[in-house]
Amino acid sequence: MVRFSLFGIPVEIQPWFWLTLALVGGIGEADSPHGLLALMLFVLAGFISVLVHELGHALTGRHFGAQTAITLHAFGGYATFPAGRFTRVQDFLVTAAGPAIQIVLGGIFLAVSLFGPEFTPLGQRFITALAWISIVWAILNLIPVLPLDGGRLMSSLLGPRRIELTLQISMFVGIVAAGLLLMFTKSLLFPIFLGFMVYQNWQELQHRRRGGL
Repeated sequence: MVRFSLFGIPVEIQPWFWLTLALVGGIGEADSPHGLLALMLFVLAGFISVLVHELGHALTGRHFGAQTAITLHAFGGYATFPAGRFTRVQDFLVTAAGPAIQIVLGGIFLAVSLFGPEFTPLGQRFITALAWISIVWAILNLIPVLPLDGGRLMSSLLGPRRIELTLQISMFVGIVAAGLLLMFTKSLLFPIFLGFMVYQNWQELQHRRRGGL
């Protein structure tokens, strides 16, 4: 477990975070010094990108007066606000800030990759990885499935009185998105992740219907 503070915000990195990034980056190809170094650069790029994303949430929440902390875990990370109470508009802005700043980060490094000076092959690989991880991660996070940022934005827009509708939309979109990602990427990792979120949404929907919440 790695712990440190950044801009006065406590950050905790769980071991599974590194392993998940290594799996996404192709741990099976790290069978040579060059391959291992390339994988380490991918993991570093992923770490920077996800941390910037969570800082977007955390710093915006702190701007609205909430104490915050960041945790990076197996499938990304989250910023917590233990005593924070946001209005719907503030909650929307806090949620949107993460993918927004991540897309900006990706756009900057994509521009550097395309129009910047010539780098070494490994340097170019790092810059390209940071650009595409940031852009792709932000886009995937904006899929309207709870608890992804897209789902939380949808929840803020629909409001607490329409939480059952939010959960139903989240389940439907999650199933469709998992199928499309499996079809076009042939990767099981994110479809499995989406499937788990669909199941969580289904459980929450059943709980609310049984309890009359």
